[in-house]
Amino acid sequence: MIQSQPWKARGASIFAVVLAGAMGLGLSAAEARAESAMLVGTWAGNGSINFASGSKENARCRAHFAKTGERSYEMSASCATPSAKVDQTAQLTKVGASSYVGRFFNEQYNTGGSIKITVSGSTGSVSLAGEAGTAFFRLRKY
Repeated sequence: MIQSQPWKARGASIFAVVLAGAMGLGLSAAEARAESAMLVGTWAGNGSINFASGSKENARCRAHFAKTGERSYEMSASCATPSAKVDQTAQLTKVGASSYVGRFFNEQYNTGGSIKITVSGSTGSVSLAGEAGTAFFRLRKY
């Protein structure tokens, strides 16, 4: 049986997994549209969660990204570990040529934190940090 705190940690960390995609500032309009089109859509992949308690668990996520403004995006994701399945949302802002930062939230466990995504082609590296722990994921665009 899982205690509420580890579940909270899993929810926060799993959410980070889901954020993978982004493109840069200072691009021409055509380049910006092309990069935005690259982030928008569905991404999936694997990673690991390091809980504040010291335990570690593998996770798999699927995330969908939508553009909401010139440099802003929203994400919805579902992630699973061997012990839990959770849904998360996030708000991201483009801060560099291939990086995004933002905040994620898991309503099921009322927890969240910060997220950073770096994109290279059709792959993304996602790291997150929250009250429940940290996580790192590699995602690929479908």
